[in-house]
Amino acid sequence: MSDASSPTPPAGGVDAPLVQTPRRVGRFGRGKEKSAVFRGVAAVGAPLFDRLARIEVRGAEKLPPEGAFVLAPNHYTNIDPVVVARLMWTLGRVPRFLAKASLFRVPVFGSLMRAMGHVPVERGGRTHDSDPLQAGRALATSGGGVIIYPEGTLTRDPDLWPMKGKSGAVRLALQAGVPLIPMAHWGSQHVMGRYSAKISLFPRRRIVAAIGDPVDLSPWRGRHLDQAAYTEATALVMQRITELLAGLRDEEAPAEQWDPHTKHQKETGRFEQP
Repeated sequence: MSDASSPTPPAGGVDAPLVQTPRRVGRFGRGKEKSAVFRGVAAVGAPLFDRLARIEVRGAEKLPPEGAFVLAPNHYTNIDPVVVARLMWTLGRVPRFLAKASLFRVPVFGSLMRAMGHVPVERGGRTHDSDPLQAGRALATSGGGVIIYPEGTLTRDPDLWPMKGKSGAVRLALQAGVPLIPMAHWGSQHVMGRYSAKISLFPRRRIVAAIGDPVDLSPWRGRHLDQAAYTEATALVMQRITELLAGLRDEEAPAEQWDPHTKHQKETGRFEQP
């Protein structure tokens, strides 16, 4: 399918509301970041994904067309990274993730992940050799975009709302001095359910996404931060993501975000409702 015309940027700068006319994500995008490896993977993967679903995005102009940034999406199904990567690719940016190290140990797939510049993160938040944020900073300072799921894993919220986040995305954005862009999407669960490995092949699904204004991290920039400050900034990021998702779902979000600790849930493994 082909791209629809780009939405008209809203008046009023970064504080203006999301574009309400959705932009449909088409087959292929263009961008100087796109290496031969990425183009090869996209040439095979993009048409296959497009048979499963179409993506419509609001606020496409809010994804920086060049330069470094951290993208912080919501996370509720195992196919989410494919959705985010498909969207970013078509909008002209290369999707690079801080991703679970176990994925890099999968034959062939792991080699592709490394060749594309994704960063493996071991349990406990470290890479095999170093701090994952150091690798993320290297990507950011070179002008690339880095995708970090601030929830750290699939949300434990039974209704798939974002849960309490971790500070990795905020730390990287502050340390690298780059914008942190919130994002939400909805509809992936109809392609692949939470924790499911089964893909719905028919009918073709619709996924809607929204990219928000950069989160204002100015209160935390340029000063020494403790864990309480990182927690405060992370809560703001999760609030922005939740607001975007509420708009996509046309529902009111819960008054409080789901906290696995207070629900006596493990942070790893499959979702278990208490």
